[in-house]
Amino acid sequence: MLKIRSLTKKFKEKTVLMDVNLDIHSGSVFGLIGPNGSGKSTLLKIMAGIMKPDLGCICIDDERVFDNPKVKRDILLISDDPFYFFNATLKDMKEFYRVWYPNLNDEIYEKYRAIFKLDENKTLKNFSKGMKRQSFIVLALAISPKYLFLDEAFDGLDPVMRLTFKRAISKMIEEKEMTVIISSHNLREDICVTFGILEDNTIRTAGYVDETKENIHKIQLAFKEEKREDDFKALDLLSMHVQSRVVNLVVKGDIEKIKNYLN
Repeated sequence: MLKIRSLTKKFKEKTVLMDVNLDIHSGSVFGLIGPNGSGKSTLLKIMAGIMKPDLGCICIDDERVFDNPKVKRDILLISDDPFYFFNATLKDMKEFYRVWYPNLNDEIYEKYRAIFKLDENKTLKNFSKGMKRQSFIVLALAISPKYLFLDEAFDGLDPVMRLTFKRAISKMIEEKEMTVIISSHNLREDICVTFGILEDNTIRTAGYVDETKENIHKIQLAFKEEKREDDFKALDLLSMHVQSRVVNLVVKGDIEKIKNYLN
């Protein structure tokens, strides 16, 4: 199990994460949801041991992640903009990753490289953004880490590739009890079992998707005048975004009662 306790991170005077607490069970898919700029990428980097928190800690099976090579060798983070050497090919990056992940499976690599139709001898800098993302997905599947963190990894994939990736993840969870954390600005990935909503620097709500999705609603409203959050204080608001007279709400509760109140 991955445990986050009292996690706080600041950059100079800006607070990015404040008192984040969360439990993520092994062998499942967790959706980390939040608007752009909410701190999702920072949280993933701290989970992966790349960044050190200012306060609090992240532990996997009761061992701290940061500065712990034994734990970190079981973790792979695929960021929104993955790093690669300037003139590196996909084949070059495979060998680079093999240094850190010696169990990288060439058979799985070749299988998904063929499915995604990627030329391993072509430099990554000449790939499109979608092809770069596919390249690192291939590497992630070949490595098959115990903990796989994906930062907006499904963006840029067409529906067929998206489905292929989902099926591959599901298979590896079943066979190897892989734990996957998917960061996204929405919860459209139907493979997520549990979720947490990151907003206002902390986890606002978390739980099982099946138990919660019927009780959380996204609502868009248009008014003649501008509105503020105080106007909706009677609702259990998970998030609110205002653009002039248009208000987007994510609300928890009985939908009929919410509609009656809004009407």
